[in-house]
Order: sequence, then C-alpha cells, then structure tokens
Amino acid sequence: MADNHEQFIEFNTNVKLDDNKKNELKKNRDALRKKIRKYFDDKKPNEVKPKFSAQGSFMMHTIVNPIPTEETDDDGNVKKLYPYDLDDGVYFIDNLNNRKAQSTYHNWIYDAVKDHTSKGAIKKNTCVRVLYADGHDIDLPIYFKEIKTGEEKSIPQLAHKSEGYIDSDPREFYKWFNNESNDQLKRIVRYLKAWRDKQNKSYSTKLPSGLVLTILATNDYSENDRDDIGFRDTLKKIKATIDANYECKRPTTKKDEDLLEKYSESHFKERLSKLIDAGDKAIAESNSKEGCKKWQKYLGDRFLCSNVKDEPKGMSNSYSEPALFNVNAGSA
Repeated sequence: MADNHEQFIEFNTNVKLDDNKKNELKKNRDALRKKIRKYFDDKKPNEVKPKFSAQGSFMMHTIVNPIPTEETDDDGNVKKLYPYDLDDGVYFIDNLNNRKAQSTYHNWIYDAVKDHTSKGAIKKNTCVRVLYADGHDIDLPIYFKEIKTGEEKSIPQLAHKSEGYIDSDPREFYKWFNNESNDQLKRIVRYLKAWRDKQNKSYSTKLPSGLVLTILATNDYSENDRDDIGFRDTLKKIKATIDANYECKRPTTKKDEDLLEKYSESHFKERLSKLIDAGDKAIAESNSKEGCKKWQKYLGDRFLCSNVKDEPKGMSNSYSEPALFNVNAGSA
C-alpha cells in the first residue's frame, strides 16, 4: 500500500494562502473600512454608520492560493494575476422603519470605494466588488439588521438588488464550521478547493463552489491518521450522499436553500468518481511514487512527486531526503 500522507501535507502548504497574502488582504480590508467610515462622516453624517464583519473562507482558515491567470498589457508584457478574494460584510444596524432600499445602500458603498484602487469597483447584485491590480478583490456584501429590544434577536438580511432583502447570517455559518472542524478537516477542504480549481481550468462546466464543498466535506468527514486515506474516504462518503439525494442544504440561515441545484449533477458526479477512482488506485499501489502520480493527475502540479523515491513502500521513506515540514501541520 502506497503512503502519500506526506505529499498531501506538503500540498496543503503549497495551496493554502500564504502569510504575505493574508496580511495584504487584512491591510486592504482595513483601508476600505477606513474609507467607508470617512465617507459616512463626510457625506452622510445623519445616517447610521455601518459596521463590519469579515466572513467566508478567510475567517474559516480554508482560503487557498488560486491557480494564477495571465494578462497581457498594451506593451505585450505578460503579468500573472491571482484571483483570490476576501468577503467583508457591511452591516447597517437600525430600526426597521429606517431601512432604505437595497440600491441606496449599494450606491452609498460604491460611491465610498469606487476610486480606492486603480482598477476601481463594480456593482453586483449582492455586493460591491473592489478590484486590485494583482487580480485579487474584496467583496463588500451589504446587510441590514433590525434593532430589537429585550432578548429577541434579529436575523441579518442581505440587501440583494434584484431579489430584495434575504435572511442571511454568514457569522452563524463560520461559527458552525469552526465548531465542527479540526485541522485535518480544514486541510481536506483545501484539497477539495484546489482540486476544484484544477478541474475548472480544464472544463467549461464548473464544479460546485467552495461553500458547497465545505458543507459536504464537513457533513461527511472521515477522520484518519493519514490524509490520503482520510481524503479518499471523505470523497466516498460525499459521493454516497449525493447519489442518494443530489442536494446540499445550508446548515444555517437560510436553511431551506439548496446550494447544489445550480450545478450540473452529471459533471460533479463524474469528476468526483474519477478522483475517487484515482485515490483507490493510488492507495492500492505498492510504489509510493506511482501512487503520487495518480493523485497528481487530478490535483495538479502543486501536488509534488519529484522527490518521492521510486521504490515500493517499506523499502525506504517516501521522500529521498527528510521532509522539512511538520506532518501535523496546523490549519492557519
């Protein structure tokens, strides 16, 4: 049996967002918050001031380095772009009778940030997106939260420009995930996201979002001392779940929302089956390098096999030199 646990741990190191990019995201997020606060101080002094709450994979520590794209400028120079992002929720907390139209809040936030970068900003149905020169962006989804007295709590409502106000609580979701997760599950979520990015580069039909993959992996997580086996077994449980019922219900507000319905069932199942088959064959290999190559075909070049010895497992360690990383790598 091939053992590629160490290769998965190194893969995790290669795909998780590095500290420099994390710090850059935090710096850019904080600069936008400052810009928005100043806009309200200067332009809307009589309106309720927005509050902020970061959300999404950045907060859950499952954000991954994207596979870079390339852009050619007018002089023919090729520049690599890195399309990763951060979501920073903008919350207007006020009495219900003071709630404005969704478009009003969107216009205010857009006006506050439209000139913040050389790339500017764009309006989307759920957010204002601020664009940066290196390809990353910061999404500013906008919420209204009603002030209620006593012990009654109100649910935040996403200001969707075309669908109205929709109950939505991203903070509730990442609290759910952080309560359910551990370091290995966070790595498995990163592996799934990296696999998705690789597949989406090769096929026009897109695989489910990182949010969907996170929910599926959390619901069907299979713990194992080895990440290659834990990942393969989690994939098998996910496949069994969606074979029985092709849906993915959000575990928090809005709980009746099926997040899988807009994604091709046949494509997702086909790509998932091929990955599972590759994992089965990789683990059954007696040669760790051959096993590694089977994983690499679907996970991409960031899953490194170059330093795995071309020998049956048991004759030597998987690596030709001692590994320079901790196989119990944390989730940050």
